[in-house]
Amino acid sequence: MIRRQRLAAGVCALLAALTAGLAVPSTAVADETEQAAPKVELVLDVSGSMRTRDIDGGSRMSAAKQAFNEVLDATPKEVQLGIRTLGANYRGNDRITGCKDTAQLYPVGPLDRTEAKTAVATLAPTGWTPIGPALQKAAADLDGGDGTRRIVLISDGEDTCQPLDPCEVAREIAAKGIGLTIDTLGLVPDAKTRDQLSCIADATGGTYTDVRHKEELSDRVGQLVDRAADPVVTPVATEGADECAKAPSLKSGLYTDRAEFGQQRWYKVDVNPGQELRASVSVADDRAVNPNYGVLLRAVTVHDREIVRGEAAGTGRTDVISTGLRYPKPESDDDTATDTAETVCLQVTNSFSAAAGVKTSPGLPLELTVDVVDGPSKASDVASFGLGRGWWLLGALVLAGFIAGLLWGWLSRWRVAVWRTN
Repeated sequence: MIRRQRLAAGVCALLAALTAGLAVPSTAVADETEQAAPKVELVLDVSGSMRTRDIDGGSRMSAAKQAFNEVLDATPKEVQLGIRTLGANYRGNDRITGCKDTAQLYPVGPLDRTEAKTAVATLAPTGWTPIGPALQKAAADLDGGDGTRRIVLISDGEDTCQPLDPCEVAREIAAKGIGLTIDTLGLVPDAKTRDQLSCIADATGGTYTDVRHKEELSDRVGQLVDRAADPVVTPVATEGADECAKAPSLKSGLYTDRAEFGQQRWYKVDVNPGQELRASVSVADDRAVNPNYGVLLRAVTVHDREIVRGEAAGTGRTDVISTGLRYPKPESDDDTATDTAETVCLQVTNSFSAAAGVKTSPGLPLELTVDVVDGPSKASDVASFGLGRGWWLLGALVLAGFIAGLLWGWLSRWRVAVWRTN
């Protein structure tokens, strides 16, 4: 019976799809499905330390080349990929010149695998490690367009071109609100390298990975390139206000903002009777902060009466702290009442404090999710004897167990009777 129902449903769905395809003009379908191509730039450290032979008996450079060749073979055709190097050309000891040594080895665009592999094969470990300048140039390489943009940085050491701090560069990129993510991979990293690469990734919502084997490097770079081709929700950059009256009005969606240390940010959402507001906020400590911090999310009326709140606290063990809330606005029982929307003010407050010597601007990355959905149905969501919608299933199981017990008892008595007779 179930198979027949599924078959019938599948046939109906197929007929509906065919009908829709015939009814909708082909130009309209093309317009709906056309999306901006995702862009990825691989940024590879080619500094002198990449000669070190500590990855499966080979050099770090040979492991990176092997990983790049495998990734180039497996790159989805819809991904526009480019390659940038740092420390690949200048062999001297002049720091100023060495810190400008970053170049685009292969331009971001449709991939010619043979040309890209040939370019990678020519690389030889050479010079300095200008991570900050390379990130600035890579962001410019990916500028423009609405598709997913991702930088994958592979390095075996920390930046040697201070005072241009690569963490600050990553924060400036994130503060622009252009939706660019930086993922970092550390080849046999020490503690300082790990901290710096983690900081770069955290600043843009990316990931950091320790790599000590060839297969790990190939797999991880391939995953990150493939991820760029996946459809994602791009956060909308917004700017909260210092009071509810001046706050921006938000619809359902994902939003990003920046919050100074200890600062309040206000946003507004309209909720109709019978709807439910679901909101969550995450604040990332993308730089060194003092332990013991928290984030508070409040939903209040325009008259500053608190409706509901969510709060969370941390002690320095996590890089992101999140909380959320739900507010169902009931429908009016009065037939004469007008079903007008209620403006709910969302207040986000953090209690982070900067560690000594840490810059306080730009503010901490803040991500706000707003979802306004239909409220729970009073009829369908009412619990039946405390069992909800599953009461009938539990009742059927109890009845089946009772009948099975009776049958087993009768069968046991029958077998004993036959045994005694024989």
